Amino acid sequence: MNRAFMYIVIGATLWGTIGFYVKKLYEYEFTPMEVVTIRVMIAAVVLLIYLISTSPKSLKLQQFSDIKYFLGTGIISFSFFNYCMFKTIELSTIPISAALLYTAPAFVIVISYFLFQEKITAIKLIALCSTFIGVIFVVGLIPLHLQSISFITIIIGLGSGLGYALYSIFSKYALKKYSSLVITTYTFVVAAIALMPFFPYREKLRLLLNFDVLPYILGLGLLPTTIAYIVYTYGLQRTEASKAAIIATIEPVVATFIGIFLFVEPFTIFQLLGMVFIIGAVILVQLQSDAFMKKSNKKRV
Repeated sequence: MNRAFMYIVIGATLWGTIGFYVKKLYEYEFTPMEVVTIRVMIAAVVLLIYLISTSPKSLKLQQFSDIKYFLGTGIISFSFFNYCMFKTIELSTIPISAALLYTAPAFVIVISYFLFQEKITAIKLIALCSTFIGVIFVVGLIPLHLQSISFITIIIGLGSGLGYALYSIFSKYALKKYSSLVITTYTFVVAAIALMPFFPYREKLRLLLNFDVLPYILGLGLLPTTIAYIVYTYGLQRTEASKAAIIATIEPVVATFIGIFLFVEPFTIFQLLGMVFIIGAVILVQLQSDAFMKKSNKKRV
């Protein structure tokens, strides 16, 4: 098996386990925003230690004004989409949250059209339609006799997709100067600095030191966050980004299995069909991106 492929699969699989830790922390009365704070704080510390020990020079900002990119990725994107994702898990189920998160590529297509003048091709239009149909199935609007998800849950779930998409948008600017791992590290550091003042330490300190809770806190900060990003980035450096993105669609599949089999969450055949439409749209967009890159390389040769 290709080693890069294996690393990407491991990273995406670890991402898919996020819902498990979130659900467990909810049982101890942590709020979605508190869970986001815990996640970014642990990841920020570990990633800083990792980069300081492996590549300290990479952490130096080329210009102080570049901090604006990481304010975008850390606060406007990461903190926002994590809150929306965790809130959606609280209000509905892990599979539904994972499906709505993966509407992100559709948002990227639309935003990129206005910001970067990227053309909306026939393939992209099909992908947008496929995502829209998928969301309709996932949230229970079809068939009509099913009990659909509340409107606020849908909006928050789509908010996670929008926030996730904004990470790609801000990163597109930052990648001109910094590696993906450096961007990820600064994203967590900025998010941690922004969220730490609002964390209720006095109220939650007892829980943070509880040996029953600690495995879930450390697990969330390390496995589906720090280790997942490091492993995925390592694999990404050794394969095409479009292929990596396709492989990464294993994430919502893992999340769905965890929701169904560990937490016995309801998931209908129609919601499964909706997820297929959404993931299919992601794969379609990435395949087109891959084909475009190959054409560009041939022209250069």
